[in-house]
Amino acid sequence: MTARSAGDVRALMQAVGFTGVGETEALAEGWQVADFTGVGRRGLAALVRKTGAPAVMVSFLDSDVGFVEAATPDGRSWEALLNRDMAESYEIPVEQFPVEPAVDGALAWAAAAGLTPEEESVRRTLTGAAVFVEELSADLLVALGLLGARRS
Repeated sequence: MTARSAGDVRALMQAVGFTGVGETEALAEGWQVADFTGVGRRGLAALVRKTGAPAVMVSFLDSDVGFVEAATPDGRSWEALLNRDMAESYEIPVEQFPVEPAVDGALAWAAAAGLTPEEESVRRTLTGAAVFVEELSADLLVALGLLGARRS
């Protein structure tokens, strides 16, 4: 989970139902990153409401596939799939995660979050492949314009 908050994102995540929340890592401009093991169906929306700020979440399947969800307080949201080739091997219907609408959503979300995204980097990340999907997740944060995020 990556969210912007002046408060403790870990405590806020726990308050809205995230479980197994790890320590947070501070990025630039108030953004924080935290790992978690579980979240309810509306966890992201609840966190965005609680913080009043944008957030992006990636849920991982065996370090092979990443499910991306992002939202802003004004209701902008988007979703995407990371490591599409590997997702197909899990029989995940990749057609339910079209790339171009995800790129458009990511760019709009980043702009609403006050970030400066790199369109081609976002597209490359959403269509790329990696042995460990966490690498693509880190690349996506950088592509979205999150300062202080580590590029793999």
